[in-house]
Amino acid sequence: MKTWYNFRGSIMKWRCVTGKTTLRVKIGLLVFSLVIVSSAISASLLISEVFRATEREAGQRAMSIARTTAKIESIVQHVTTPNGSSVIQPITEEIRLATNVEYIVVYDMSLIRKSHPVSSKIGTVFTGGDEGPSLSEHAYVSKAYGVKGPSVRAFVPIMQESKQVGVVVVGILSPTYMELVKRYINNIELPFFVALLVGLVGAFFLARNIKQQMFNMEPLEIAMLLEERGAVFQSIGEGVVAIDRKYCITVINPEAARILKLSNNLVGASSKEILPEVPFKEVLQSGQARYHEERVVRGTRILVSVLPISIKGKIVGAAATIRDKTEVFNLAEELTGVKQFIEALRVQNHEHRNKLHVIAGLIQLGQTKQALHYVFDVVDAQEELFLFLAERICDHSISGLLIGKISRARELGILLQIDYNSQLNEFPKNWDAGILLTVLGNLLDNSIEALQNHSASERVIRCGIYDQASSLQIIVQDNGPGIAEAVQQQIYHQGFSTKLGNNRGIGLALVERYTKSARGTIQLETSVEKGTTFTITIPKQVEEVKLCEKLQ
Repeated sequence: MKTWYNFRGSIMKWRCVTGKTTLRVKIGLLVFSLVIVSSAISASLLISEVFRATEREAGQRAMSIARTTAKIESIVQHVTTPNGSSVIQPITEEIRLATNVEYIVVYDMSLIRKSHPVSSKIGTVFTGGDEGPSLSEHAYVSKAYGVKGPSVRAFVPIMQESKQVGVVVVGILSPTYMELVKRYINNIELPFFVALLVGLVGAFFLARNIKQQMFNMEPLEIAMLLEERGAVFQSIGEGVVAIDRKYCITVINPEAARILKLSNNLVGASSKEILPEVPFKEVLQSGQARYHEERVVRGTRILVSVLPISIKGKIVGAAATIRDKTEVFNLAEELTGVKQFIEALRVQNHEHRNKLHVIAGLIQLGQTKQALHYVFDVVDAQEELFLFLAERICDHSISGLLIGKISRARELGILLQIDYNSQLNEFPKNWDAGILLTVLGNLLDNSIEALQNHSASERVIRCGIYDQASSLQIIVQDNGPGIAEAVQQQIYHQGFSTKLGNNRGIGLALVERYTKSARGTIQLETSVEKGTTFTITIPKQVEEVKLCEKLQ
């Protein structure tokens, strides 16, 4: 027992030091506990059975001695005489010593003791509490607890010519549970430690085998990996669908369900019925991945890539990444500035046609002088703007963007003014024309949209690009309704927009991302009275690109 307590203490101390419990330790502790519990239960049942068997044997032995004593003629004749104890006491003591019982007591029908191992108690009244039935000619065995511990005693009536004249009581001490444990502990220890050793060795190899099947990962690590995988699938910007060898869907994330117009609870459904257009079958059969294939699924044009899933060289399923082709093209236009150039060209073409219609109309009316003046005014205004941009803005794509936005704003009745103090000679490090196009174009688009439905009598946007010695500063200001205070903290979150429609909430998110990547700052000033002003400051660093030198 002492060895067991020391071993258990070592295990608990080790757990406290490590601060964590591995799978191997958990299985070992489980087996250890099972061995302890099963051994304790088995030992308890065994000792209980031994205890009961010992009591039965003691009772039978006591009953046999009591019956023999009750039939001795000298005892039968003298139990009723006043001085009968002088005859009975030597006989019972001789029997007690010969049979090695605890005591033999003889008493008459008045419960007066005629014999007792303690001579001083002869002649006193027997008070055991369970002697009542013995005076009614009943022979029985009962249990008692005395000074020396628990005992089994047999009561047998003394009969004389069919008449009861007394009772013989024979008592034998019975062992306690703890005495039996101490007696049989040596027989229990060896099987216990053998079972414990076999269990721990088996637990070690079982845990090792389980961990090998789980790629040497602990259950907590597997649970964390599963949660991380679920979080990734939920937040990934592409649709993901995975199947097993039986073409049953095992994973489908919300983005895939949205693109394909499906519900999220399709795990277990057949991909052959739900997504017959996706080439899962070809990939499972050939084991070759399929990339960027254009398919039409449930009325949606998608770009799908399907890759096989293999474990130890065996293909067990396939996974597909899905993107909405329309959304991909729209996003590409936003990121590259192509959309802005297309819009600028469309607006210029529309404005040019309107001006030609005006000139043609004046000529048809015979107003040739007025037509000539109109041509000169338009040419002068355009030449002045073109000359300014050519001298001050040394990147033609930025100049084209500004011309297109001015024309677009004019179409909508909005005056877009370029600050004639603007200048652009070089870009900060990590910025180029494409980034500036995206940032400036999104800021101007937001201002135009803010003023498009504004009821002000004069709707004005002011734009300035300031190439300073230590920084590049961009200012876009409008006299629109401003941005509500409740949403000012959310305008840079991708996907958030106060306007209706798809593919919204991208522009300002890109502006903030590009600004932060260059360690710049965005300052927002907005109110209902003064409108909105965005001020972006990008610090200059080494390795700047001097555009004017290149263009020369």
